[in-house]
Amino acid sequence: MNVNVPTARPHVPAALASPVNSHNEWDPLEEIIVGRLEGAVMPSGHPVVTSVIPGFTARLMPLVGGFRYPRFMIEKARAELDGFVALLTSLGVAVTRPEAVDYRKKFGTPDWSSRGFCNSCPRDSLLVVGDEIIETPMAWPCRYFETFSYRPLLKDYFRRGARWTSAPKPQLVDALYDRDYRIPEKGEPISYVVTEFEPVFDAADFFRCGRDLFVTRSNVTNAFGIDWLRRHLGETYRIHEIESLCPTPMHIDTTATPLGPGKLLVNPEYIDKDRLPPIFKSWEILTAPQPDPIEDPLLKKISLCGKWLNMNVLMLDEKRVIVDPHHKKTMRAMEQWGLEPIPCSFMHYAAFGGSFHCATLDVRRRGGLQSYF
Repeated sequence: MNVNVPTARPHVPAALASPVNSHNEWDPLEEIIVGRLEGAVMPSGHPVVTSVIPGFTARLMPLVGGFRYPRFMIEKARAELDGFVALLTSLGVAVTRPEAVDYRKKFGTPDWSSRGFCNSCPRDSLLVVGDEIIETPMAWPCRYFETFSYRPLLKDYFRRGARWTSAPKPQLVDALYDRDYRIPEKGEPISYVVTEFEPVFDAADFFRCGRDLFVTRSNVTNAFGIDWLRRHLGETYRIHEIESLCPTPMHIDTTATPLGPGKLLVNPEYIDKDRLPPIFKSWEILTAPQPDPIEDPLLKKISLCGKWLNMNVLMLDEKRVIVDPHHKKTMRAMEQWGLEPIPCSFMHYAAFGGSFHCATLDVRRRGGLQSYF
């Protein structure tokens, strides 16, 4: 099934000063950006890439980086993506898309060159805080120009009243990366492949709860990047760090994710509940069930993600949540927690970087800025 989504934007009520308005992960969803798969190529074998990709796939990267994904992989994931877009549209959510890009083209700076990756995950390269969209300074060289495919949307949002910022473009020279990095063994302290040479961060290492944002340090987000965002946002917002015990940390939405005001879903392998920021003491801390095992040999071998994609869900509002029906235990848990899971198949999208939360960027949710703590 091919779903052609119109590029025209819905009418924005006069009372809304900006077409961009999203303060948390659960207010009623009105408009969202969904990624694309056209033109996607395998990411490069750069150490910052292979440091977070599961074993077999990581070993492939130096050999296949910059080459097209096999057609059958694209077709299966694209069918799921079309179904997801159709579901969102049927639920009254306005969907916009980035431009298609041929990521085989080579690019570079005076210090390095690379081919691209894809624009399947707008959650990584763009951070929405209220009425502002921030282009993030990503650490993967193959993603250096990824936000350019969103520029028509960003310019349109800006012209209609949104704020649009780009964080400092990183140099991505050798000094940013620890060339002696290795994945920590069990019991060893967590270490990171990125140094503090310059600010870098992916938006997907943050989640938003009104005036409070939460972040994990990771192999793509350093303390310098967190400090840059903290200073940029100013005193209106507070940024809290959540410690992840993942040996290869990258992106917060499979470590901890809010399911609504007062409900935090945590990964039992990556989170020590006793070491969560004290601000969560008034919240209900929910433990994610173990993911249902994957039997498909291709899905088990070729993935850019770990096993915890059952946590990578999209909240439509405080009750409704989109979940992959493969994760039966997660669906049941959501019901027990008083939520209404909406099934949507999306397992093949993992080969391109994630699931529902990764594949989207909520641009407008109905609600205003407030504190939940």
